[in-house]
Amino acid sequence: MNRPLAVARMQLLNKWIYLGIPAIILVSSTLIAVAILAVIPDTGGTRMALSGQAVMWYFLGIGVQALTLTFPFSQAMSVSRRSFYIGTLGLFAVMALGLGVLYWLLGLVEKATNGWGVNGAIFAIPWIVQSAWYTQILLYFALSTLLFMFGFWFATVYKRWRTTGLLVALIGFAVILLGAVASATWTDSWAAVGAWFVQLTPLALTGWLLLGGVVLAAGSYGTLRRATP
Repeated sequence: MNRPLAVARMQLLNKWIYLGIPAIILVSSTLIAVAILAVIPDTGGTRMALSGQAVMWYFLGIGVQALTLTFPFSQAMSVSRRSFYIGTLGLFAVMALGLGVLYWLLGLVEKATNGWGVNGAIFAIPWIVQSAWYTQILLYFALSTLLFMFGFWFATVYKRWRTTGLLVALIGFAVILLGAVASATWTDSWAAVGAWFVQLTPLALTGWLLLGGVVLAAGSYGTLRRATP
């Protein structure tokens, strides 16, 4: 495991990407959300502000940067693609788990302070906090992982097939989404789709997100094996 650990340390050479920028996004988005809620009249109900989740969407960009910025250097240092893959995904798994724990702790603080004093729900989203603490952590972990793998897989596609391959992948993804929307519209299935989403529990959603992450992880490894620096 020395090689994967070396890859993880190599990724962390640029701490701004993995630590600095996520911390800035988390703090600034939270402060902005609290400031906005403070000037909006409180009618008594829970006021959700999902801007606190912004750092997870940044992980989509981390997935791209984790490959494009360090993969060529790793190949110049004779690091195998397998070691690069294991080290990079292992590092991110630890980061995603840490983020899940942090979000859960911030949710506890939020509930203890009456939504940061403004009756806001930035981290303690009602639908999520009704579940067990480990489910909350796993849900944040699964969403972060899925977003990271989206970025990482598209980056491997670019490395393997360059601009043409990336465009084909993006267009194919858009076609799949449009096809699903068209199918639900033509078959009048939107009510059934809505009912399926409504009955989802946080644990069930976590399972689907993890499944999507596993599929993308497998696809990215298969693509990376033939990618060129």
